Amino acid sequence: MTNEKKDALKKKMHDFVYGKPHEERRLGDLYIPGTGLYKHREWRGIKDTMYYFNNIWLYNYGKMVGDIMKYGGVVTFAKGVWRYRWVGQTYLPVAHWFDRGMEGMRGDALRASAWHYRGMTNETIRQFMRMFAADQNTGGSKELYDKTIAHDETVWGGVFYPYRDQLDDVPLQMIPYFVTCHVNNHTVLHYIDAVQAIGLPGDPCPMCQAEAGIFVSDDMPDFYPAFITTNEACDGSVATSVIQDWMINKPLYAMPQPMQFDDPLVQEYCKKEIEGAFRFIEEQMGVEFHWEELKKHLEKQNERQRFEWEKWDVAANTNYYPINGVAQALYRIYYTQDGDREIWDEIDKKVKKILDHSVENKIENFPKTRHRVIAWSCAPLYYSNWCTWAYNTWGLNCIINMDSLMFDMEIRTDTYEHALEDMATYHEWAPMRRMAVGGMHHIFELWENMEKFHCDMVMMYDQLQCKGMQGVHGLFEDEFRARNIHAIWMPHALPDKRTVPRSEIRSIINDYMTTVMHEEPLDPTLVDFDDENCW
Repeated sequence: MTNEKKDALKKKMHDFVYGKPHEERRLGDLYIPGTGLYKHREWRGIKDTMYYFNNIWLYNYGKMVGDIMKYGGVVTFAKGVWRYRWVGQTYLPVAHWFDRGMEGMRGDALRASAWHYRGMTNETIRQFMRMFAADQNTGGSKELYDKTIAHDETVWGGVFYPYRDQLDDVPLQMIPYFVTCHVNNHTVLHYIDAVQAIGLPGDPCPMCQAEAGIFVSDDMPDFYPAFITTNEACDGSVATSVIQDWMINKPLYAMPQPMQFDDPLVQEYCKKEIEGAFRFIEEQMGVEFHWEELKKHLEKQNERQRFEWEKWDVAANTNYYPINGVAQALYRIYYTQDGDREIWDEIDKKVKKILDHSVENKIENFPKTRHRVIAWSCAPLYYSNWCTWAYNTWGLNCIINMDSLMFDMEIRTDTYEHALEDMATYHEWAPMRRMAVGGMHHIFELWENMEKFHCDMVMMYDQLQCKGMQGVHGLFEDEFRARNIHAIWMPHALPDKRTVPRSEIRSIINDYMTTVMHEEPLDPTLVDFDDENCW
């Protein structure tokens, strides 16, 4: 055997054991043409492939079955699948969501990111199983129905902490709308079309359109006797609430979030709105306010926030952060909006071990990083895994995003008044509220966070139907030029992939990286591919 053949054999054996180096992976060759689905999954080396198969793919399918059994059983789940189109379309192919979000990843980054996905999967199943178990449309339990209150997905779950020992709170749209966008970008298109079919114009925020369309299509379980709404993220949500109110025809409490909240008088107003919500819950659900229950959940939430700051410190000041951009962003938004749940403690303990391991051993989890990216404004829900693609293709490492920085506070629990005051602030700092429509000072927090996380590039989300952020487009352009900042504008329409397809988003990034940055792709097979029919 010649030396060349020996070297080639050694190379093959090395690639088999450890996986191919980044520039040789050719991940785009794994896709079935026209779909973005895999012909077969990626070989990541023996250790990581076995980990993915056993601890991610097989583990999560087993855990999903276990979660269904734990929270209501197969019969309850089967009724929901049969009755509501979003269940089968979205949650049965959920393993592909894991594949997209962790494509190309190795080692600690693969493990930590996967645990974040596991937490979201568990809490999603818990929520829709509670919906189905109490659903009066499918013969669910009347006892559970009477102990379940619904709310807009943008109403913070902490509002219900004083009553968690007496009832459960489940967001109306989190599972049928928000999560579905990320897992299967086709699901919500039906609901957008449904609400436009009854006369709603196509120019309001497609998030609001999709949420209203779920009710137009009669695709929402009847699991609650009363509900709480809000105007977040924008006043387009008020129209959503009006349509929902017409169709639900149940007791409703509207809890507005102020647009301009840096004012003591506004703070007092917001506190009164929260106390009004407390009274509504007590009157409609027949429960009592329990201070110790509120305090318990707030203190657990504070502990989780302290760990978040620890993660941010590692992300900002080292190269050892083991969580990719999509896992970090989705998990952060989900657990802060959803409120305290046991699963978040379980996940954080596992992630902390991995984080400590990476820091102690100085493991560079994203060694091909060329640019540290901060993502700002509201993200495309149908393409949250763009940052996985961007790292694999161009070495763009999304360190942090705007919505992750919401709720950046602890809540005092020494007195009721202090707790209420901080809860009002927390309520005001909701996703897409504080830094999207909360005033110029908050919108321009970008600069200090860019410096804090040592980022040299901005991925500027450009939600085409967001009237608020469209109004400051030119101001950002002026600032980018004045500060000599590289910024890529990413147009999108939140959940509606038809306005700006994922392929167009990739094309915009590709063009910027070649014509402005004059860089070559790390994996040329990922530069251009068709995933129009992909989940």
